[in-house]
Amino acid sequence: MTSRTELANAIRALSMDAVQKAKSGHPGAPMGMADIAEVLWNDYLKHNPSNPEWADRDRFILSNGHGSMLIYSLLHLSGYDLSIDDLKNFRQLHSKTPGHPEYGYAPGIETTTGPLGQGIANGVGMALAEKVLAGQFNRDGHNIVDHNTYVFMGDGCMMEGISHEACSLAGTLGLGKLIAFYDDNGISIDGEVEGWFTDDTVKRFESYGWQVIPRVNGHDAEEIKQAIETARANSEQPTLICCKTIIGFGSPNKEGKEECHGAPLGDDEIALTRERLGWKHGAFEIPENVYAGWSAKEKGAAAESAWDQKFAAYAAAYPELAAEYKRRIAGELPADFAAQAQAYIDECQAKGEVVASRKASQNTLNAFGPMLPEFLGGSADLAGSNLTLWKGCQGVSETDASGNYIFYGVREFAMSAMMNGIALHKGFVPYGATFLMFMEYARNAVRMAALMKQRSIFVYTHDSIGLGEDGPTHQPVEQVANLRNTPNLETWRPCDTVESATSWKAAIERKDGPSALIFSRQNLPHQTRDAAQVAAIAKGGYILKDCAGTPDAIIIATGSEVSLAVEAAEQLAGKNVRVVSMPCAEVFCKQDAAYIESVLPASVSARVAVEALHKDYWYKFVGLNGKIIGMDTFGESAPAGELFKEFGITTDAVVAAVNSLI
Repeated sequence: MTSRTELANAIRALSMDAVQKAKSGHPGAPMGMADIAEVLWNDYLKHNPSNPEWADRDRFILSNGHGSMLIYSLLHLSGYDLSIDDLKNFRQLHSKTPGHPEYGYAPGIETTTGPLGQGIANGVGMALAEKVLAGQFNRDGHNIVDHNTYVFMGDGCMMEGISHEACSLAGTLGLGKLIAFYDDNGISIDGEVEGWFTDDTVKRFESYGWQVIPRVNGHDAEEIKQAIETARANSEQPTLICCKTIIGFGSPNKEGKEECHGAPLGDDEIALTRERLGWKHGAFEIPENVYAGWSAKEKGAAAESAWDQKFAAYAAAYPELAAEYKRRIAGELPADFAAQAQAYIDECQAKGEVVASRKASQNTLNAFGPMLPEFLGGSADLAGSNLTLWKGCQGVSETDASGNYIFYGVREFAMSAMMNGIALHKGFVPYGATFLMFMEYARNAVRMAALMKQRSIFVYTHDSIGLGEDGPTHQPVEQVANLRNTPNLETWRPCDTVESATSWKAAIERKDGPSALIFSRQNLPHQTRDAAQVAAIAKGGYILKDCAGTPDAIIIATGSEVSLAVEAAEQLAGKNVRVVSMPCAEVFCKQDAAYIESVLPASVSARVAVEALHKDYWYKFVGLNGKIIGMDTFGESAPAGELFKEFGITTDAVVAAVNSLI
């Protein structure tokens, strides 16, 4: 029988060989955590390499993603579709093994990690999704949702503030199936962390409500195993297992030093390491007995088969629940959602309500929520201001996880990263809200949602200087331009109830990425439209008010400024002026050339854009000779009406701009 040491050394060998071949990478963490990984993956992890998408698998996250060769080695050795040639291609263009784990590149990668702390926050989201899904679907004698989330994390993850946000909430919600391993090796890129990181990690996590298992020898399989047993036995609390390890374990001259953290060991040191570890095989050479010791295919297939039998019994007892579970895990919306949602949009047009778009958003949630049991909403505090609670909301708590709304507290970054984890887990459509200004705290998690193509819906209210008296600290200026410039993110800024409902429908139906929905604090007038115009909203930009013949000028606006554009066009009645509402520029730019030309004909160069946000984004639509009515400074503290006058975002300013161009 192959020894545990030899199995772990296979990880060390593959990791140092791949980093050396790539001439860059981080061998230290994989070599230091190899023993922990060996025990977890071979004795506890419930997974099936032949079906990486099995719904009830355990989730494994490498939060310290720079140690990516650890997870690539594990996937390869245990039998996933990740070949030795893929490992040899580490960090190369279009490989399945990029420098940090990237979701969608290789089977078995549960989330993209690298920005430290987000992996553990994703893990909290996954563990929360498991608990809520179990609360909604499990029945006495039928635990079809029953899996753990395991996270590896290092000193860097601990130092990042997001780990505090997420782990604090994990303790409050009693996520007992979340087990994190802290790789306490005392080294970061700058050297020994005791010069800048002296937290009492044990007391910190105990204060969160976690079970903490301290001082585990990360190179002693029996200690590791005992710690995992203790963690799994506690279903009431998440567990942190503090593992003392030696970074670069096995390297005679570099272990325990920052030299092995982020650089190849070098050919000479690798030869010495092989000798010290007793690893007598060449580069990328794994003997058959080691492969046999690692293979999880047979065990994984048996585990999934056993679950299939459990699910068959569940389906026999609860056929409707079983069908609903399968639909939600597949990410399919209810068959009648599109039609019902469109009917509500048409109803909004007929009613013509004058409300703030944040209120229009809440009204939409009240309409759409009953259709979507997969909705898992929330807000980073501020629910009474974001208006994200709808009539059917039930809070998720430590003792009752069957609800559909999470009170995230003042944790914008953790909320956003947890939403990504929830989306990745599957079974839910997560949305979460804060003021638009505080997107800044969560910016990197929003970017990660776009990078991973996840259906996370970010709701941002109080969208401009229009929020008024709270002043420039709370008045967003540059944030929407930032969101719009994020690849694969669709940013909607609707002008009334109809566009608000359409933006929600688009975000919910989108499967290949996240959406940001931008809503106002102040009331917005209703806009008159015919059926064709209502349908065209979904194209991101459309002609809201037209003129006879070819326009002399085009006014483009979004959100609260659409009404200014319409008023300006009315004052310019003697001239041919077209008003284009563009609630989502990114979606508009995806339309075919003929549609774009029909809305914004190239022959019309007299163009004015108006938006109470940063001007620069709009040059792509108005050209360098066009005019932009917007912001290029921060705001001030005053009532909204005074601020629009102060910064020149008025009907008169739009009229003057148009007149200057024609």
